[in-house]
Amino acid sequence: MECEFPSVNSNNEEIREIFNNTKTIAIAGLSPNEDKASNMVGKYLKQAGFKIVPIYPKEDTILGEKVYRSLSDIPFKIDMVDIFRKPDAIGAIVDECIARGDIDTVWTQLGLVNNAAAQKAEEAGMKVVQNKCTKIEHANLF
Repeated sequence: MECEFPSVNSNNEEIREIFNNTKTIAIAGLSPNEDKASNMVGKYLKQAGFKIVPIYPKEDTILGEKVYRSLSDIPFKIDMVDIFRKPDAIGAIVDECIARGDIDTVWTQLGLVNNAAAQKAEEAGMKVVQNKCTKIEHANLF
């Protein structure tokens, strides 16, 4: 499947503001495998001072943090959802974000774009970043 071009996205100024206002990041698809991008990004974000919350179908802990099976299982406020899942899974994750009602930002990693889901998230009042790496963007800005 070819990656669509993001029609909904944030600029550097908005991204800086997102990071400044974010404390807790749920990472959908955070792999326990240290060679995977999601694990490296999770480790970086944790070292940068964010509370990371792994969402993964297996494991009890990843990077020393309790693993949740889904966004709706997390019993506390989440500021950002960082998505490492295929574009066709993004819509369901955005629906979960909307259902929770306490998510400020939906972020899809490099190569991941779902404009319909992004539009839906934006219409529900969330900030949206698509096709960008949280680790790269944070390192560039800070």
